[in-house]
Amino acid sequence: MALVSMKDMLGQALAGGYAVGQFNLNNLEFTQAILQAAQVEQAPVILGVSEAYIPYMGGLPCIAGMVKALIAHYGITVPVALHLDHGSSYDVCIQAIHAGFTSVMIDASHHTLAHNIEVTRQVTQAAHVLGVSVESELGRITGREDDLVVDEAEGMYAVAEDCVQLVRETGIDCLAPALGSVHGPYRGQPKLGFDRMAEIRDLTGLPLVLHGGSGLPDDEIRQAIACGTAKINVNTDNQMACTATIRNYLNEHPDAYDPRNYLIPAREAIMAAVRAKIQLFGSAGKAGGNLR
Repeated sequence: MALVSMKDMLGQALAGGYAVGQFNLNNLEFTQAILQAAQVEQAPVILGVSEAYIPYMGGLPCIAGMVKALIAHYGITVPVALHLDHGSSYDVCIQAIHAGFTSVMIDASHHTLAHNIEVTRQVTQAAHVLGVSVESELGRITGREDDLVVDEAEGMYAVAEDCVQLVRETGIDCLAPALGSVHGPYRGQPKLGFDRMAEIRDLTGLPLVLHGGSGLPDDEIRQAIACGTAKINVNTDNQMACTATIRNYLNEHPDAYDPRNYLIPAREAIMAAVRAKIQLFGSAGKAGGNLR
């Protein structure tokens, strides 16, 4: 199946009361595992690529080419969106679109609301001409994921009225309001702003995005979905499953040298972790429908 944007899959998720997982690509094995997990679960899926990983993975065209080749190789039939995660500028978003990405996130949340709106509008206008979906962030999500670091002192909950203005003036397809989630491992019990989440959903009518989905209790995930979250980002849990498997294998087999010996079990661990999240999010079996 050809790559699709997130627009229809998230609209269907919001209407159906479930969420689609965004699982970040870190290398070949992550890409293989995520695609195969989605196919087994018959679930729509979003492949996220953070800006920090673009040079590590050989550039945007290389990433898009790898994804398309693996979809063909494995005969993937479920809807797949290839999404730029936390794009920092108009230019990098346009580069991703030209490389074949079907969705982009423009993250200007660290700027003023006026600047955020302006750059988000520019990205959205260009993306929509080519049928590419756009995500934007408002407020500041703390923590660390890849090279994205935001200290707790910089954290800021999204204001509902600002969210309405951003949506109205930009035409984005989904919104990531900062409401207490954290990138990377959680320290202590998270405090998500569910009331404000539901308020923003009601006021904007858009599918909401929850960043920092790793490590959240299952009941918090389900409550977030009930409050309008239709996209949940997961990376740290998959990275930890991968690394733990490799570490255990090498501890037990200190003379191992063929990367396949530890990367294949790591791939299986990632696949199991992704399948568990898909089931939790309620998107298993939701691959049907006309998506574009």
